[in-house]
Amino acid sequence: MAGHAHDHHEPQGADLTRAAQATLEKSGEQWTQMRANVFEALAGFAKPASAYDIAEALSKSEGRRVAANSIYRILDVFVASNLARKVESSNAYVANAHPDCLHDCIFLVCDSCGQTVHLDDDVVTRGVRNAAQAAGFSPVRPVIEVRGKCADCA
Repeated sequence: MAGHAHDHHEPQGADLTRAAQATLEKSGEQWTQMRANVFEALAGFAKPASAYDIAEALSKSEGRRVAANSIYRILDVFVASNLARKVESSNAYVANAHPDCLHDCIFLVCDSCGQTVHLDDDVVTRGVRNAAQAAGFSPVRPVIEVRGKCADCA
């Protein structure tokens, strides 16, 4: 991971869904209709969504009950394939706006409104990885969360 904080072209809507599908299939997974529905529901949330939030949205749109357990399994595949990121402190997920690009996560989480911003800063996350390795630890998936207040709530 070279570089520092940087910008990405972030596809939206159908372009984001196509990018997610291509990334998932490159990882050897199948893009099923259910996975497409879960991804589109997740991408439609303005804030991090729980598996229960997604199950409720799908249940309403499909007119049938969708169990959160099946959503959790799909979200696990999405996180492993870089299609989604997990906000650990709230057990919620966000669609990765650039699924074809692999970075460690830095989340800024507003304690007032719940808005969550995802940053890519390879200098910071490389420092975290280096510190872990210096302590004899093999980091797999660093996730940094900074809790506080967003500009709108401050």
